[in-house]
Amino acid sequence: MISSTMHAFFTSSCSTSDLSCFLLARVSSLVPLIYTGRFTARSKQWPMDAAASGTSPVMQFHGIVDEPTSSSSLLHAVLERSQRHCYGQETPGEFPLAVSPSIVLHVLSACKLDPKDLAALEATCTFFSKPAKFAPDFALSLPELAAFDMCQKRSMFKLMTQQEREHLKQRCGGSWKLVLRYILVREMNCSQVVAGPGHSIVVTTKGDVHSFGANCWGQLGLGDTEDRFKPCLIRSLQGIKITQAAVGSRQTMLVSDTGSVYAFGTGSFVGAGFSDTADHITTPKIVESLKGVFVVQAAIGCYFSAFLSREGQVYTTSWGRADRLGHSSDPSDAEPRLLSGPLEDVLVAQISAGNCYLLMLAYQPTGMTVYSVGCGLGGKLGHGCKSNKGTPKLIEHFRALSFNPVSVAAGTWHAAALGDDGRVCTWGWGYTGCLGHGDEECKALPTVVQGLSNVKAVNISTGEYTTFVVSDNGDVYSFGSAESLNLGFQEDEEADGADFSTPNIVESLKALNDKAVQISRTNSSYWLNSEMGYPHTLALMESGRLYAFGGGIKGQLGVKLSEGQERVQNPERVPIDIC
Repeated sequence: MISSTMHAFFTSSCSTSDLSCFLLARVSSLVPLIYTGRFTARSKQWPMDAAASGTSPVMQFHGIVDEPTSSSSLLHAVLERSQRHCYGQETPGEFPLAVSPSIVLHVLSACKLDPKDLAALEATCTFFSKPAKFAPDFALSLPELAAFDMCQKRSMFKLMTQQEREHLKQRCGGSWKLVLRYILVREMNCSQVVAGPGHSIVVTTKGDVHSFGANCWGQLGLGDTEDRFKPCLIRSLQGIKITQAAVGSRQTMLVSDTGSVYAFGTGSFVGAGFSDTADHITTPKIVESLKGVFVVQAAIGCYFSAFLSREGQVYTTSWGRADRLGHSSDPSDAEPRLLSGPLEDVLVAQISAGNCYLLMLAYQPTGMTVYSVGCGLGGKLGHGCKSNKGTPKLIEHFRALSFNPVSVAAGTWHAAALGDDGRVCTWGWGYTGCLGHGDEECKALPTVVQGLSNVKAVNISTGEYTTFVVSDNGDVYSFGSAESLNLGFQEDEEADGADFSTPNIVESLKALNDKAVQISRTNSSYWLNSEMGYPHTLALMESGRLYAFGGGIKGQLGVKLSEGQERVQNPERVPIDIC
């Protein structure tokens, strides 16, 4: 994994010359190992997927010629040349980027460079732009091969046929760097911690799943309907790596790294499923109707479910009338239906479901866009009006704001978007100030939150009437309804007298001296689930620790509250380590 120092270097506004100089120094540190026999120097094949296999990769190098030059003198020449920022006329024995291209490829892949950095290297000199003459494609440059290598490490990519890979590459813009960018955007929007109405789901980095809280319909997936007041491992999923979770009212869906969807809770996995005749599904069950689709993300609204395929296509089930989700089928239709129309040639990277609407983050080589479909009351579709849209429609206002979205969050009645420059936009119902604009007015167009103008956001989260924003320094800001204490403020008196219609820093999380990286999302209507108590929030920290606050009468905080206690003011440590 790339070190924090290297990460800071690559994400800073450095010149391409500086980036090459750093890479040059990094490679030169490996040169003595080559000449002391620590590496095999005459192999003719590069193991592109060694790291993905789970075994320790054996580094092999191409065309390295043994020379009598000592490693110390060679290193001295390399460093001297790097200080002169000279990258043009390479001479074997003096410029290791030319004599050790396989090491360079290893460094580019192992350091997990951003696609923008890889593109910057290609623009630096001919060494990085010319064909590297390596398998699997001898015409590709080293940065392109590195991007392919990093794609190859992803399960969704490894399981694709060559034809499917090439098709994805063309849809992304004809470059493996762009494919990598598409995958990274999708990965950054996967939810590891999800707080539903009365229950919580946590996915560890190993792919294990823990659940706790209300279990009246088997929504914890533990084989029964007993509530849990501490995290419990879903043992029936052991051996299956889960990558993403979605929750709704009394139901849960999980997506595996092989593209399968597992569902449990209410028997109808197409929406709220409040029917008294619906069966209890108490253990994870594969959604058979999706077996022909490699799913990478699931989302649950109150009236529908949505699924994103690895090919960037969106499927929805239920709420199928033409003026709602674009289908002419019955609203109770449980079969996944492809959303086509305006999305037919669009590559979707993320989906987010609100109570009665769906947001879709669409990938384009020139930048991201957002489409919305469903109920438009309150302006939550972002089109400047409050009417419903039966087919997906592009939210055009982002272009006027020069706002390039990289993440969207559909709350119950309002929405938020994160821009690549760290700005945050919100729109929809403004009740309790959940839009962060200092009032309770509805916004029918995405509007930049001015109270965050000095903050670079990296993560956003929406709830019923709450919004959370995580900054790049790990601080958390929240705005909206503070009644339930799930905004993270510590005192009832403060919540009663304070104005939470603009962003406020969550001091109770800051006091933990641990940077936040993700706040749980939810789109569930708590007024429909009043027996679950107050809503709650989960906060994932950089250390891997998990904290919870807000309502907890059903065990959704991972602890059993004292008799008569309904909610927690200070963040409680949940006994799970995500990492």
